[in-house]
Order: sequence, then C-alpha cells, then structure tokens
Amino acid sequence: MNNIHPTAAIDETAKLGDNITIGPHCYIGPCVELGDECILNASVTIVGDTTIGKKNVFYPGCVIGQNPQMLGAGQGIKFGTTEIGNGNTIREHVTIHPSIYPDAVTKIGDNNLIMIGVHIGHDCVIENYTVLSNNSQISGHCKIETGVWLSGSVMVHQFVTIGKWSYAAGLSGLNHDVPPFVIVSGHYPPEVRSINKRGIARCGLDEQQGKIIFRTFKKLFRNDKPILENAQAIAAESDVNENALLMAQAIIDSSKHRYGRYLESLRRH
Repeated sequence: MNNIHPTAAIDETAKLGDNITIGPHCYIGPCVELGDECILNASVTIVGDTTIGKKNVFYPGCVIGQNPQMLGAGQGIKFGTTEIGNGNTIREHVTIHPSIYPDAVTKIGDNNLIMIGVHIGHDCVIENYTVLSNNSQISGHCKIETGVWLSGSVMVHQFVTIGKWSYAAGLSGLNHDVPPFVIVSGHYPPEVRSINKRGIARCGLDEQQGKIIFRTFKKLFRNDKPILENAQAIAAESDVNENALLMAQAIIDSSKHRYGRYLESLRRH
C-alpha cells in the first residue's frame, strides 16, 4: 500500500511500485517509473523518461531527470533517459540530468550515497557503492567506477573516468582520468599521492592482494621512467595480476586522448 501525501502531484501515466512513500509537494511527471519501497521525503521532482529501482530514498529539493544544461536546449528537443538502480540515498538538492542523446542514458547503479548539492551531468555513469560528498560537481559524460569516494566540493571535468575504489580529496579539480585504488588531490593538474588503503579495505581484498596493489603503485609512480612506459610494461607481463592490470590499463587508455580523458576519444561529434 502506498502512502501519498495529498499535496503531491503525480501524472496519471507514471508507474508506481508498491509500498512507496511520497511526501508533501512532490511532483512525478509522465513516463516516470518508480520502484517498490522508494521514499520521497518532500518537494522532490522526478520528470523525463526516468526509471528508478527499489528502496531508494530522496531527500527534499532533489530534481531528477530534468533537461540537461546545454545551449540550444529549446522546446521540442528529445533527450535520452535516466536510470537509477536500487538502494541509493540521494540527499537534499541533488540534480541528475538525462542523456543529451535520444538513444542514450545517464545511469546510476546501486547502493550509492549522493550527498547534499551534488550535480550529476548528462550521460554520466555512476557505478555502485560510491560516496559523492557535499557539493561535488560531475560534468557530462563522466564515469565514476565502483567504490569511488569524492570528498567535499570535488569538481570533475567532462569525460573523466575515476577508477574503482579511488579517493579524491576535498576541493580537487579532476581534469584527467584517475587510476583505480589511488588517492588524488589538487587541481589542474591533480596529482596521484598514494594508495587508498581504506578503499582496498572497503572492497574486501585480502592482505596479499593489497600488497600487489602497493607494488604496482610503486612500479607506476615511484621510479624514474615515464608512467606510460611503466604501465605498458606491467600490462605486458604474462602473469599480471587482475588489479595490477586494471591500474596499468587505466593509464594506457587515458593516454589515448591528448588531455588524458579516455572517454573523450570516444565522444560523438
């Protein structure tokens, strides 16, 4: 049984699951699908071609699925979709925009904590178990991999990939890709500082796997050879460890674009 406040406005074409709570002054537009056991606290707006899974909690002032911020986005333009998985907590005044392409999607995975004032731009992919702290701003076309933790007010340039279980310190400005398992801070350019020990612990790797990541980090960043050359050597090893290969491959891929943003080499024109 759903609990819907009388001041909420819900389009008759919206599809609602079971045991949903919708608080005062919420608005759910046409084409929205809202899964079981979701909670919309108050003044939450969900519009566009938006599909939301189960057990998500939305705090006051969220705006989900509204048109992207782009020049020339006038009436009649067909945008893409927004998909949100299960078990996410989306705090006050978060904005998430759909794809700018009719056949594409902005996608949020499962069990993410998206804190107050975070913006997630069009065509982003946010995987699972991320923590996006207050006022972090993620530009369009970015990929935030599983387990990433952004501290407060981190700014992410469009087309940047942030590798799994990495951490960005507060006020960082990330304008190129970040490898998995590292701590990064600073801006234009940010710098890789060390291994993210807490991330390794959070993702459940054992002590031996952690040691391999530490050795890989030293091979990549703590010798006199160019980082790309180090990454290529690691990737060429016949018995390379899976996580070592992830770190090396992230660097190899980012080198395919002149500004270190691999996804930008795949952009539509």
